[in-house]
Amino acid sequence: MTYSVNGKAFDREPEPGQCLRTFLRSLGHHGVKKGCDAGDCGACTVWLDGSPIHSCITPAFRADGHEVTTIEGLGSPGDLHPMQRRFRDAPGFQCGFCTAGMIMTSAAFTEAQKGDLPRALKGNLCRCTGYRAVEDAVKGVVGVETAKPGKAVGTSVGAPAANDVVTGRAEFTMDTRMEGMLHLKVVHSPHAHARIVSIDKTAALAVPGVHRVYTWQDVPRRRFTTAIHTDHLVDPDDTYILDDTVRFVGQRVAAVLADTPGAAEEGCRKVDVEYERLPAVFDPEEAMAEGAPQIHGTPDPFVRDPVRNILLELHSHIGDVEAGFAEADVIHEGTYFSPRVQHAHLETHGSIAWMEDGRLNVRTSSQSPSIAKVKLSYLFALRPDQLRVFCKRVGGGFGGKQEVISEDLVALAALDTGRPVCFEYTREEEFTTASPRHPMQLTVRLGAKADGTLTAVQVRNVSNTGAYGNHGGETLYAGGAAVMIYRCPNKKYDAYSVYTNTVPSGALRGYGMTQPAFAMESAMHELALALHMDPLELRRRNIVRPGDPLVAMHDGPDDVTFTEDGLAKCIDLVDRAMARPAPEPNLGPGWLIGSGVASSLHETAPPTEHISEAWVTLGDDLVYEVAVGTSEFGEGTSTAHVQIAAGQLGTTPSRIRLVQSDTDRTGFDTGAFASAGLFVSGNAVLRASNAVRDRILEFAAAHTGVHLVMCSMDDDGVTCGDRRVTLAELVALARTRGIRFTAARKAYGSPRSVTSNTQGFRIAVHRVTGEIRILYSVQATDAGVVINPQQVRGQVEGAVAQGIGFALTENFQVDADGAVVNPNFRNYRIPTYADVPRTEVLLVDSADSVGPLRAKGMAECSINPVAPALANALHDATGIRYRALPLTPERIYSRLDEKQPVSKA
Repeated sequence: MTYSVNGKAFDREPEPGQCLRTFLRSLGHHGVKKGCDAGDCGACTVWLDGSPIHSCITPAFRADGHEVTTIEGLGSPGDLHPMQRRFRDAPGFQCGFCTAGMIMTSAAFTEAQKGDLPRALKGNLCRCTGYRAVEDAVKGVVGVETAKPGKAVGTSVGAPAANDVVTGRAEFTMDTRMEGMLHLKVVHSPHAHARIVSIDKTAALAVPGVHRVYTWQDVPRRRFTTAIHTDHLVDPDDTYILDDTVRFVGQRVAAVLADTPGAAEEGCRKVDVEYERLPAVFDPEEAMAEGAPQIHGTPDPFVRDPVRNILLELHSHIGDVEAGFAEADVIHEGTYFSPRVQHAHLETHGSIAWMEDGRLNVRTSSQSPSIAKVKLSYLFALRPDQLRVFCKRVGGGFGGKQEVISEDLVALAALDTGRPVCFEYTREEEFTTASPRHPMQLTVRLGAKADGTLTAVQVRNVSNTGAYGNHGGETLYAGGAAVMIYRCPNKKYDAYSVYTNTVPSGALRGYGMTQPAFAMESAMHELALALHMDPLELRRRNIVRPGDPLVAMHDGPDDVTFTEDGLAKCIDLVDRAMARPAPEPNLGPGWLIGSGVASSLHETAPPTEHISEAWVTLGDDLVYEVAVGTSEFGEGTSTAHVQIAAGQLGTTPSRIRLVQSDTDRTGFDTGAFASAGLFVSGNAVLRASNAVRDRILEFAAAHTGVHLVMCSMDDDGVTCGDRRVTLAELVALARTRGIRFTAARKAYGSPRSVTSNTQGFRIAVHRVTGEIRILYSVQATDAGVVINPQQVRGQVEGAVAQGIGFALTENFQVDADGAVVNPNFRNYRIPTYADVPRTEVLLVDSADSVGPLRAKGMAECSINPVAPALANALHDATGIRYRALPLTPERIYSRLDEKQPVSKA
């Protein structure tokens, strides 16, 4: 067979049954990505004789005698295809993992297809952008701006890696080849709860190419938590690398190491495991009941009550809620449920490990390589100098990669064999073994006087942490923010994080606040209707204001500062936007129209200690090197860090070289989560940049004999009085004296501030089918001083898109035995282009008190008000309150006959 790829002929034969995606990647074309291997996401799109195809479902042999074009062949960094240039200049990406497929699809569009993007893009998924940026790119809308020296902040400059992303040359975790690499695959438990009686490796080891089969007897017997926080004590040590007891369907039982993925998979099928099945429990309320199956007998002192399967319970009160309810004129009570939600980042979890000069190297898809290193050092008894952990570009995270769940097995195998080892999750493994959002059921009881003044707030939260407690406690604490948003002298919060025999829950954008926000904001809407009051007016009368204590679960001091009335401004902006005359929707008969709003408040860093260290150095090439441990997965911190440094050093982003997410080349960094990539790491970059600037100015002042206050720095040099010295002269002179212009500075996640959002929707609901169409979407956000307007807009749009999925389409389907039955994009249904409206993003005029250059991290908070705003709009349209997510057509239709609403359209 002869294959022509990007104009170059290959005589290499594909393996029997090999798909075109894996064949192209084996030839070094790493721009062809794996997102699903089922033809659902489009990340693997290439051209076959000029027509786009999904290469993951195309047999490689079908390319014989045909011309294949990948993203690398479409254009190069120095000679971009027009569509690549459009995606760069819009910008039409965030993490960039889907971008090659998006470009290959879009570059083949006819004019008719460009006019019907909902249909034309139905085969390409993006989890980051919300699709507006993709549409702008296809249509040639330019959003990227050029920054003048020292003026980068406030400008929509492009991402540093933009050219590499749009040409497929940006390296993600698995985009490498190493000689002698072994492949690791995992045997998963078919049972929700069982003790492993025996494991027979004989048949597996007899499979050609299989080198090792690891079981619980072959791994260090050290308890740990997969959750990533600086303070590991906030999470329970209830996990082993491999265990002799399995607690959910999908849990790792054994790991098979082989020359090829196929051999490893066959080895997995040959591992013979004998189980003793144990009683299982899937509902958290049942798990807490007397006599329920006990899931953990852990001695970890963090676990509150293993007999009742309670990881953590919180009981707190302020004032007297019973007295508050006694003085209320109206009392509302409701119970609200939020289901599991998957992160669905298009790059699955994966790691590669190898030995080099006696050191273990781990290349991984992680939101925190620094803490991954700490955990691996502990698990394998390694000194810090014996281990390097680093990231290339990460293909989406959203909290899902705030875990150590692939790194441990590759480290084990590389240390054992001395050979490179690769472990890449399948899409099914993401759904069945990675950590989704916690299902939560919240009962909210509110009391208010006739004028709308809240007299009592009582919340009971039952959170399903699944089989293990990673993030179970911290997300429970975080839920208090939904209570903190409103002033009330009497509050009571009872919360339980409960073990069940289900897939372990974890961190997801919003981190424990999205579910309580749905409950609290739905309840506030219902209370407003009971009071015959406008829902926004009820919020205005009760939201916290500057100077108010941020009271949630206690009234003691904390490190949160609340200095601006950003929440009130958000409410006002959305109120005015929703009040604007709307065009009459062309829907036909049978549609009901409704509007809804919701708000949220979010702290700008987690309460657990968050640390970041940045190093800034002026090199001999007159480029400033900024080294910071934060990984880039589409949140835009790389761009913001470059802008901050360029602004402080009086230069342009082109003069900043970023080194990041490598424990050998950067200082410690807790990680890019909880919006700390801007707030904490940004402050570290700011301080280090200022220190280098001051050092250059002091050196120039001493050299010229001019007082420091008479010296100023620009892009190329320093002016001291009436004399100007170039940076080249200063660097050369400093070198002769053994001086380097370099500095390191640290920043911490304290004190903290708050950011806020208000979301509004106008929707149409079909009274026969239950279908929802979003007619208008608007969100106001308090981002402080905006570092990059396009990035802020993109983060809000992406959060709204994810929130729409959370509210309308996404739900794990689990059978009676605890197994996930829809572990793929086709049946799980994250939003596509056609599902997501354009959201009008309104920015509050504000300035933060503690953020870098008075900016706030705000990407996480934006998801929290989306689901309740949709639920409130649905109630407004139908007169029926739906208190369980997702709001699917089936769920809506099943209750539409409870009340016969008058058609509004």
